[in-house]
Amino acid sequence: MAVEVHGHCDEKFAGLKDILADSVAAGTDLGASFAATVDGEMVVDLWAGSVDEAQTQPWQEDTLVNVYSTTKTMSFLCALVLADRGLLNFDANVAKYWPEFAQNGKSEVKVWHLMDHAAGLSGLDVPVTPKDMYDWDKITGLLAAQSPWWEPGSATGYHAITQGYLIGEVVRRITGLTIGQFFAEEIAKPLDADFYIGVPEEVFPRIGNLIPPGDGDASPSSGADKESVAARTFRNPAINALESRTPEWRKAEIPAANGHGNARSVARIQSVVACMGEVDGIRLISEKTARSVMDERISGTDQVLGVPLRLGLGYGLNQEAAPLSPNKNTCYWGGWGGSVILVDQDARASLSYVMNKMNVGLTGDMRSANLVGGFYQSLLA
Repeated sequence: MAVEVHGHCDEKFAGLKDILADSVAAGTDLGASFAATVDGEMVVDLWAGSVDEAQTQPWQEDTLVNVYSTTKTMSFLCALVLADRGLLNFDANVAKYWPEFAQNGKSEVKVWHLMDHAAGLSGLDVPVTPKDMYDWDKITGLLAAQSPWWEPGSATGYHAITQGYLIGEVVRRITGLTIGQFFAEEIAKPLDADFYIGVPEEVFPRIGNLIPPGDGDASPSSGADKESVAARTFRNPAINALESRTPEWRKAEIPAANGHGNARSVARIQSVVACMGEVDGIRLISEKTARSVMDERISGTDQVLGVPLRLGLGYGLNQEAAPLSPNKNTCYWGGWGGSVILVDQDARASLSYVMNKMNVGLTGDMRSANLVGGFYQSLLA
């Protein structure tokens, strides 16, 4: 049976409909959305498939899902806005804004270390439960008290869950607002973007459940060294994708992992970075701040992900060995299961893929790669 793809796209990008339809028809995707902006204009806004495994409920224009670590780019943008206003210095010590953080050898940890997974705090020493993750003060208190697992600034180790609390607490100390509140008021509202860090209950009916691989556990393989940074990171706090279906998870603010949106809202928000800080006459950051995202701060093989990374300010940077775009000034991030955002300042484009059927990986897969490749093939034709 032919898969119907909904939404719109410029004729130039019509081939993307077939790529998305084929993915759903093959069962690689269950339900998904893909969106792209150029010069801030939404040139692709497509969705297809179902929100449930029984395939009785179609993915709607306003369907939302948990995008896991694609949420991190929203916390990056919050920090960039504060930096642009002169309220945050990425080269300053975190303790300047959050004095308690200076405990146990962290007095010299820089704000950019938090942005770039280089703070040595990728997991927690004190065991925590899933419910503890909904207690902001408890988690930030534990992070403030903990000693780094490696010398901050010397290497990266993916702060899968902790990064959001770390950046979020700095935002809270500066503004007096939770990062979810700041994001809603200063970013989502001006851009009229349907994305949430902490979802209001009235939005719950529009959320589609994620379909996890296996039993939903995010832990690395059982063959990994149990005392490695990777194993310790995923062991505590431990994550199970089925937790994303609970009201407690949806309402909480976990800014590294529980943002809810769709491809349209993700691409819309990150088009600000693609367009040098301004979209539709709405300027959130200066051109200088937008360009600073592309300046490499640290690189090397990540201790948690086990893959080479180049990082600017939060965002991963394009790499010659495995380019995500033909353009140099391109950055990205993705979420567990497959969601992706790519920001191309040379093309002034932002591209996002969001889905409900999760793959095992943490760093994207061929579903988004096929759509991104199709976009560039059409753009450059």
